[in-house]
Amino acid sequence: MAEDQAVILNTYVTDRIPVSVACTSALALVRNSVVPPILNHSLRVYLIAVWLAQREKSEWAGGEKQDLLFVATVCHDLGAGDRYNGQQRFEVEGADAAKQHLISHGYSEADAHQVWTAIAVHTSPGIAERIDPLSRLVRLAVKIDFSPAFRSRMDADAVCAEIELHLPRLGVERALGDAVVKQAVKIPNSVDSLTWPNSEKHPSASWPGILLRAHIENADYDGINPAF
Repeated sequence: MAEDQAVILNTYVTDRIPVSVACTSALALVRNSVVPPILNHSLRVYLIAVWLAQREKSEWAGGEKQDLLFVATVCHDLGAGDRYNGQQRFEVEGADAAKQHLISHGYSEADAHQVWTAIAVHTSPGIAERIDPLSRLVRLAVKIDFSPAFRSRMDADAVCAEIELHLPRLGVERALGDAVVKQAVKIPNSVDSLTWPNSEKHPSASWPGILLRAHIENADYDGINPAF
């Protein structure tokens, strides 16, 4: 675990996790790589995605497809932890790690790449929803967890309230925003309308880049990143 405080998962959560080695080891990997708020968020996203898949009678609601859905959701913010803080933006670092994990457990290149895509584009609205069914489920579940308005629009208020009883939020909005900004090699002292921080890690037009700019513009603000 990336913090001293360990998350204890009760049977409401553990009974819903696929029992394959790829899934149980993916959970262990995430538990040892991200802070508790991000772990809880990732598991909420999985449970929401399963709920969506079941409601839509999707093939992703069971069998080996559900294993892939679990790895895609539980690992979608894996790159926000120190363990996978590499040269590329956090979405790609996490996608690379999840793909390698699946390949190492005997999954095909095609299946592993589908999970890679779902993780890599999960912060890309308008693209993730349409690129393929798995990416869509991951994106919608993330959006439901973070947007109360969208949650209500999707009639997900009750299921989310139930899930949060077992996986509390723990201030994930601040924790995730701070984790992404912290990965910047150098944080400029200031920006103006013509100056945008831009790097392979925080591309200027990406979600990480926008979070970084908002942090710089509001350096004295003690709260959730305004661009979250």
